[in-house]
Amino acid sequence: MTTHQREVWIVDDDHAIRWVLERALAQAEIKTRSFDEADKVIARLRSSEPDAIISDIRMPGTDGLELLNHVNATHPDLPVIIMTAYADLDRAVAAFQGGAFEYLPKPFDVDDAVAIVRRAVANAPQLSGESSAPASNAAVSDIIGSAPAMQEVFRAIGRLSKSHMTVLLTGESGTGKELVAQALHRHSPRAANPFIAINTAAIPSELLESELFGHEKGAFTGATAQRLGRFEQANAGTLFLDEIGDMPAALQTRLLRVLADGEFFRVGGHHSVKVDVRVVAATHQDLDTRVAEGSFREDLYHRLNVIRLQLPALRDRIEDVSELAEHFLNVTAAELDIEPKRLRPRALECFARYDWPGNVRQLENVCRRATIMAPAQEIDIEDLPVELITGDAEVSDEGRDDWESSLHKWAERHAATGTTPILDEAVPRFERIMIRVALAQTHGRRQDAARLLGWGRNTLTRKIKELEMEV
Repeated sequence: MTTHQREVWIVDDDHAIRWVLERALAQAEIKTRSFDEADKVIARLRSSEPDAIISDIRMPGTDGLELLNHVNATHPDLPVIIMTAYADLDRAVAAFQGGAFEYLPKPFDVDDAVAIVRRAVANAPQLSGESSAPASNAAVSDIIGSAPAMQEVFRAIGRLSKSHMTVLLTGESGTGKELVAQALHRHSPRAANPFIAINTAAIPSELLESELFGHEKGAFTGATAQRLGRFEQANAGTLFLDEIGDMPAALQTRLLRVLADGEFFRVGGHHSVKVDVRVVAATHQDLDTRVAEGSFREDLYHRLNVIRLQLPALRDRIEDVSELAEHFLNVTAAELDIEPKRLRPRALECFARYDWPGNVRQLENVCRRATIMAPAQEIDIEDLPVELITGDAEVSDEGRDDWESSLHKWAERHAATGTTPILDEAVPRFERIMIRVALAQTHGRRQDAARLLGWGRNTLTRKIKELEMEV
């Protein structure tokens, strides 16, 4: 009895991408057939069917999402992997809601692509074929990023787009957790219902209970009327609980019951209130540590930690700074009804060198300030806040490659603080930059990137794991 050889169809108008995938899949003993446009695939599907399709989104004529819809309608068990170099949140969500097996942003590592294809062909018989119309792009997302770490966030939002699951967002302050919470709501079955946000750390503990659960008339001095809390306001929708790690212990117990039973009592009330609320919680704190210290309930932690999304710090997605800055400059200009200002190259270099301890929120504030304070249409270094330029090497048009001078001054500043060993701080950051550059230069091919770095492939893989890089 002969074993059926799996066949995968590759659809991309870029000959180089088709060639790379053909060779990689051939080495994995997977037969391929390539097409340079989706209409040819649709025609071929009338007479034969592959085990999986891997398709680009942007192509002349019928695009990848239209092809995906056609396949779902005519061959519902056929897995489709969507890939694109124009990766953003709405496309990722549209791909998953349209029934895509996986979403693969370019540049991709060929080993990862092969692994995804293997899973697709192995799981093809188990696919349900359920699909829905692609998400509308009417609501333009404010989440911007092409860095690999942000692509993982986009993928997660896409995968969760049909889910009601509780989600825990972690990451430093200013990384955009509320924007992600809004995106999770907007791309969910609850999108037509309320999205209610509350920062639990910004409300005094004695008022927080009433704010969350409401109160009855006469429950306490000043309670002159019944008030609905945030849970009731968010009924059938999504409640975003920001800074959940700061919630007082007594309220943690009440929150646990709502998550477990979907009901609670208003302050001063005697009748339970039933609600259907999806909770998205967020914190910049290490909840594992707080649980170990006894300041956060372990059972509540496990209730919240159903799906966890770690949002990257801006310094770990520095390649997104230019696009983010342009976005914030345009938004501020629209608010002020003026022509958008632009960053001069050396000002943008200053942005790229800075660590952004306040993350995306700080970048937004800097762009707002520069729009207002810069006298010219182009924003230069002298228009930037002092913290961005203090101690940096002077950057001129003639001396932009003087990175050694910049590194020397950085080392002097770091040595003066004495907080951590200099090499422990510098070497991992240096290696991350070199790895990202090498992978970008080789379009994600790790073997070639390793050769460019002067390493073996195993060394590169180990370094990526040690540095906890999302590539």
